[in-house]
Amino acid sequence: MAAIEINGRIAEATEGETILTVLRRIGVRVPTLCHIDGLTPTGACRLCVVEVEGMPGLVPSCAYPVRDGMKVQTHSPRAVRARKTIIELLLADHPDDCLYCERNGCCQLQDLAEELGVRKRRYAGGHRRANLDISSPSIVRNPEKCILCGRCVRVCEEVQAVSAIDFVGRGCRTQVAPPFGEGINVSSCINCGQCIVACPTGALREQSDIKKVSDALSNPALTVVVQHAPSVSVTIGEEFGLKPGTDAVGVLTTALRRLGFKYVFDTGFSADLTIMEEGSELIHRIKHGGKLPMFTSCSPGWVKFVETFYPDLMGNVSSCKSPQQMMGAIIKTFFAEREKIDPKKIFSVSIMPCTAKKFEAGRPEMGRDGLADIDAVLTTRELARLIRLRGLDLNTLESDEADTPFGERTTAGKIFGASGGVMEAALRSAYYLLTGAEMEDLNIKNVRGFDGIKEARLNINGIDVGVAVVSGLGNARKLLDEIRAGRDDLHFIEVMTCPGGCINGGGQPLKVDQEAVKARMRALYKIDREEALRTSHSNASIKRLYDEFLGEPLGEKSHHLLHTHYVERDVV
Repeated sequence: MAAIEINGRIAEATEGETILTVLRRIGVRVPTLCHIDGLTPTGACRLCVVEVEGMPGLVPSCAYPVRDGMKVQTHSPRAVRARKTIIELLLADHPDDCLYCERNGCCQLQDLAEELGVRKRRYAGGHRRANLDISSPSIVRNPEKCILCGRCVRVCEEVQAVSAIDFVGRGCRTQVAPPFGEGINVSSCINCGQCIVACPTGALREQSDIKKVSDALSNPALTVVVQHAPSVSVTIGEEFGLKPGTDAVGVLTTALRRLGFKYVFDTGFSADLTIMEEGSELIHRIKHGGKLPMFTSCSPGWVKFVETFYPDLMGNVSSCKSPQQMMGAIIKTFFAEREKIDPKKIFSVSIMPCTAKKFEAGRPEMGRDGLADIDAVLTTRELARLIRLRGLDLNTLESDEADTPFGERTTAGKIFGASGGVMEAALRSAYYLLTGAEMEDLNIKNVRGFDGIKEARLNINGIDVGVAVVSGLGNARKLLDEIRAGRDDLHFIEVMTCPGGCINGGGQPLKVDQEAVKARMRALYKIDREEALRTSHSNASIKRLYDEFLGEPLGEKSHHLLHTHYVERDVV
């Protein structure tokens, strides 16, 4: 242990930890731009500089280790002046379009300018000029707003192991871009949107479908239906000041109806449907010598990752569509027939925590006869903007229930939003399908939590089943390399693209800390703990769907509507 003096007060520290870590622990805030918790500090932005007695210059607190007897001043005139100068220099090269910017009011550069009292332009210079990159179906890049903090580069490379973007050029010509100056659509980008979450400015944002959805809602010739993903109800409230983890499903349904959606469905229903198909597929592979381990296919960023970097393992990925796409397919077939609506007159919208869902909805495999399963995808952030645009506030709305039959879900479908949730839901139903009995304890705690890789073993009807749960594609790469090298003790692997799962997706509310993400996960498991129906196979509406329309899991009709295939992609 070390005793250090911070702003005249003694604080305890562990020898070798950084000054910034100690400052955060004792509640002293210094600003950062380049720093990302959990990754090796770079000290690149220098905003976190502090004065250390005996040092000739300011030192970056994020990268400087403590030592016993150290004396630190965090907000000396010299340190504050240095931070202010850095922000002024960044603003000298930044577009003056805050009123029009997607991140207005949610921009870290804007916040720091306010915090440091930047009220006039002291430095003038030629603004960077660069083309807007709108080539991706999920992500828009605006290099003019990039401040070169490097956070997007580090998340893409070190967390997601994709490396679709990097620093290119030298000196004042440096920028963050895909290889060879190409559009991001032809890079190795898997559309996860974690770069958007990491970006402190408006340099990265999602492709917006708000206008497309608004136009559809205004068209009397269309029947506009909407589904919302399991994690959305426990995150949308944060956009309206509700406590992180608040389940706002009732008022969310009301808001969607007020916006003009004729039918409101819960994607938890099609998550249950996914479990019936995916669990049956797993059992079929185990019994008939199919390719193992089987990977889940709910996360489109993960699917594209396999197509791009591990095409030799595509046969291990479940052929099931994601819950979003299954719901879209059922809406434009079974639902259209039942309600006597021309499928071409149905405009199907999904509210998702994920920017990659926009890419997935546009895949040519996701539809029939030129008709897409899903017509538009809104992220949680986009939905919040649309709700505010219509003058609604979740704090003042009464609760309502989703429409049947696609509004009926079990808690197994609900926990899909957390890493480990798909696995837990699948094992509950796989056990039942193999044994005809329910598991004695439905809580499979070994697959829960935020660890990047979690493993468990279960004995189901005499079969020793090895399972793994992975979140964050950097962790997925580690496990995939083990499988390539010959590891063969696993039967089923759940992979979520984003660390922690959909609750931390690239389309979720910005500027939240890890505690808020943990609260979202706790909220999902609280729902699972308190509600009665906890297994997908106990969903009566799912049973009716098979009885009246699909026939049976893995049957001819379900295979045609609910399953798909994948394609090998080039790496740029």
